[in-house]
Amino acid sequence: MRYLTALVKPNEGKAFHPLGKELTDDPSIKRRAIHHLELLDDDTVLLFAEASGSKERYEQIMQESPHVIGYLTAGEDQWMAVSQFEPIEAVRQSFKLQRESLLMIETPIHFTSNNHLKVTYLGDDEAFSNLYEFAKEVEQFAFEILKVGDYESNKSPFDRIITARQEEVLEAAVEIGYYREPRQASLEDVGEVVGISSGTVGEHLRKAEERVFTELVR
Repeated sequence: MRYLTALVKPNEGKAFHPLGKELTDDPSIKRRAIHHLELLDDDTVLLFAEASGSKERYEQIMQESPHVIGYLTAGEDQWMAVSQFEPIEAVRQSFKLQRESLLMIETPIHFTSNNHLKVTYLGDDEAFSNLYEFAKEVEQFAFEILKVGDYESNKSPFDRIITARQEEVLEAAVEIGYYREPRQASLEDVGEVVGISSGTVGEHLRKAEERVFTELVR
């Protein structure tokens, strides 16, 4: 099995869904991640998502939307929401593609700072080929492929971002207190643990931090 990570963006002048556009356009709501997405037997979508900001404004939008069948919210500053709504046809077709191609989506799906979706698909090369053909034909979405590789179930998404050596150095730095406040270890201390110079430790940590932080905000 392989993975393909892509940015999924609404094409100019369009949106993933009118409801999503209204939520995205409201500055009081920050959409963060989708933890579950499912097409039900009645062709409606069940979504479990994470957000922050004004839960009251979110509830108002959901109550007034003609697309929403029902919703529930829980939490305060950073809250969760379950909603059932009517999808656009392109979304229905994407679910059909997943079923026919044995194409899976790894969750959570993160929203980027531009409110695009960063999606990791799991499947084989044939499934990815079908996804590519779908992406060429659909008008509402644009796909930008970020990375493709062999999927390893024991790895987290961040393991695909940094190298094994960077991960080793980062783990050592965390374990001995380099990132604590106040700092309880130096670059030299980390270097002694992993057997490299302090300058090399600093280089590994800077590269790991850059890649992780870029992943978080992209």
